[in-house]
Amino acid sequence: MQVELVVAAGSIQDLPPFGAGTFWSQWGLEPLPLVVTVWATGLYLVGVASLRRRGDAWPVGRTIAWLIGMLAFYVATSSGLAAYDTVLVSVHMVQHMVLSMVVPLSLALGAPVTLALRTLPRTPRGWLLAVLHSRVAKVLGFPPLAFALYVLSPWALYFSGWYDASLRSTYVHEMMHVHLVLVGALFFWPIVGVDPLPGRVAHPFRVLLTVLTLPFHAFLGVTIMGQSTLLGGDWYPSLHDGPLGAWLPDPAADQRLAGGILWGAGDLVGLVFFVVLFAQWVRSSVKEAQREDRRLDRLERREQLEHQRLAATEGAPPERPPSE
Repeated sequence: MQVELVVAAGSIQDLPPFGAGTFWSQWGLEPLPLVVTVWATGLYLVGVASLRRRGDAWPVGRTIAWLIGMLAFYVATSSGLAAYDTVLVSVHMVQHMVLSMVVPLSLALGAPVTLALRTLPRTPRGWLLAVLHSRVAKVLGFPPLAFALYVLSPWALYFSGWYDASLRSTYVHEMMHVHLVLVGALFFWPIVGVDPLPGRVAHPFRVLLTVLTLPFHAFLGVTIMGQSTLLGGDWYPSLHDGPLGAWLPDPAADQRLAGGILWGAGDLVGLVFFVVLFAQWVRSSVKEAQREDRRLDRLERREQLEHQRLAATEGAPPERPPSE
């Protein structure tokens, strides 16, 4: 294990001190994030263009939300955040929050499933509908299960051997990124409620689930800040023995900063999401009120027509019997 640590640390030995400049100068062309970003963005824009060619409208806000989500994903996995996420646990925590909250929330607001259902040919649309109505989708979309996965996964990540393994294995590291996005999507997608997915619940319950996530992030952040055991074991202290030791901060101090980032960023994004849900709730209530007004108007017009018909029938002269 020590040999593997030295080899992995050797790949990052020439990094300069982390800062705003290195965030831009340490970009890398990682194949998987680049391919995912290009294809996901391209297919989405092709779908939007297809709708517009046939005269159908698609909200600009949804397109912007999707582009923001894909940009956040690419930045988190290819910028200086990715270059330093195994050097500074505080940088990793920023990446964690972007992948688990900003990316899933933005992509969910983009409503890609709705776009796909409106633009795909009949056969692929049937496949997508079969997946959406499958038992697996219903189980994964069950709100309490998605909530449990979302709030418990970070505890499993940082208080088991998983995080230590992600530092020493490129494969585990990439799978951790995938896991953060997928678990975030399972939680945010049904709650946002834009796409026709299993697990959608009423707006009050969506707000409740969002509020319940806030203390979990805060408690985890405070726990990381206060514990004396370092995340990743001897990984971060060992980096001080190489060239990075000239500028690396104390691992314990960096870990306290990471816990504060988790606490503060989790609450901030949670509050933003709360505002989004509240706005959706108000908009839904307004639309429901408008539908109810239209229904009452139709009933009133029907009653008026019925009243006029009865009045006309009662005021009509009696019919003459047929002549013999």
